[in-house]
Amino acid sequence: MSIQKFKRTKKLYKTIKINLKRRTIIVDDKIEFFKKLPKPSWIELSIIDVCNRSCIFCPKSDPSIAPNTFQRMQLILIDKLVKDLKEIDYKGSVVLCGYGEPMLHKEVNEISRRLAKVSFVEVVTNGDTLNSNKINDLFNNNINKLLISMYDGPEQIKKFRQMILEANVPKDFVILRDRWYDKNKDYGLKLTNRTGTINIGEQEKIGTFDKCYYPSYQLLIDWNGDVFLCPQDWQRRVTMGNIMQQSLFDIWKSKIFEKFRKNLLEGKRCDSPCNLCNAEGTILGKNHAKAWKKIYNI
Repeated sequence: MSIQKFKRTKKLYKTIKINLKRRTIIVDDKIEFFKKLPKPSWIELSIIDVCNRSCIFCPKSDPSIAPNTFQRMQLILIDKLVKDLKEIDYKGSVVLCGYGEPMLHKEVNEISRRLAKVSFVEVVTNGDTLNSNKINDLFNNNINKLLISMYDGPEQIKKFRQMILEANVPKDFVILRDRWYDKNKDYGLKLTNRTGTINIGEQEKIGTFDKCYYPSYQLLIDWNGDVFLCPQDWQRRVTMGNIMQQSLFDIWKSKIFEKFRKNLLEGKRCDSPCNLCNAEGTILGKNHAKAWKKIYNI
């Protein structure tokens, strides 16, 4: 079967390269409403449940917690998500990352092309499978940002910069992230325990943070359509619903989502998995949280 090549049709969305500021532009700059309720602005999509690496700070390093199941998202589910996002006139980002390495999905380009019709699309990858042709393909399938996490060392910078040059894409299309540090520098990450799953490095104690805005602006969709509160829940403890059985917006405004959202806005990390989480969940989403508090009279 021949692979159809596409040329880029969507204008590249320019964002600030610093990760937090980049996300702030999308999450907090302007809240969009649908049926008088704030819409999510950040959706993480786990398109495949396998990773070729086993990083010590990631739950994938423990097969008893997060085994590689090799399950992958089907295009019929992507089409359903596209339909749901179109219905609410979605203005945010869909980020391919989640519980696996997205570039291991053979249909990542087609997935990106379809999603780009209704959202900004980003890919977060360890870069192991990349070459200049693959970077060019991602660009021409309307990916907005390609984020490469470099785990091996600073020598990777030269390799990827040459790859980007040969791909003939704009320099700001790719963001290189230094993640090669050891435990003394928290591996270059803002470490969290992934809701009681990982205990490595110097982390905040459970209970340090109470309020959390994650469910006010974002959600995660797994390979089979299951929706979760956020990417911290690596054990997939509590499902909010499934987009093949309900519309995404119906799940977003459901009673169970509302329960977690209200509790976390009030500083009550009383339910699993939130009661085991040490993540600082108020860095982003302040405007969404304010809007939801007004709706809930908090």
